[in-house]
Amino acid sequence: MGSFDFVTIFFLVAAVVIFLQLRSVLGRRTGSERPPFDPYSKRESAAETDSADRGKVVTLPRRDGTEEEASPYASVDSFAPPGTPLNDQLRALVRTDPAFNPKEFVAGARMAYEMIVVAFADGDRKTLKNLLSREVYEGFDAAISERESKGEVVRSSFVGIEKADIVSAEAKDSEANVTLRIVSQLISATYDKAGELVEGDADTVAEVNDLWTFSRDIRSRDPNWKLIATESEG
Repeated sequence: MGSFDFVTIFFLVAAVVIFLQLRSVLGRRTGSERPPFDPYSKRESAAETDSADRGKVVTLPRRDGTEEEASPYASVDSFAPPGTPLNDQLRALVRTDPAFNPKEFVAGARMAYEMIVVAFADGDRKTLKNLLSREVYEGFDAAISERESKGEVVRSSFVGIEKADIVSAEAKDSEANVTLRIVSQLISATYDKAGELVEGDADTVAEVNDLWTFSRDIRSRDPNWKLIATESEG
């Protein structure tokens, strides 16, 4: 046997010995091995399992790291005291539309109010059509058309909203209705085609008290609300 054959056999024997030693180590199971990773398996923590067992109560982390249970009516109870008629009405609305949050609704309604008031003064029909129901839009459109036919111009400045409070809410069939009392401040003056003042005062801030009702079709994927009724309280 040549030297080449001897060296080859030596390395083959060494490789077999190393393989057997590795298998004796790697093939051993201690009982603490992790299972193979499955990217499609559902992993539930103990907290998630416990939350599922408690039904619709959602567990939220608190700042101190512990957990607290949040009622589905938490946003309502923080907005209107439990046991009041308004709280009962808002709870009924949340049962029909779980995504409803009264605080967020009021913030959106305040923005809509300003947009509608400014658009009406400017004769901006496009903006109004997106924010009003068909019936309310027709009334606003008629008032703008009458103003235009007389050659009148409205010059206004929206100062701000002093208060915006929900006074009632209801869910009827698939429709949610919420009425707000809105107190705003506005400077408004209407001039005729000769430039003469016919209504309002360009130098005085007037307080305006309104009751506005917004509505939304709960079945619709459109999250937007539309103004369906207006009433002045003086």
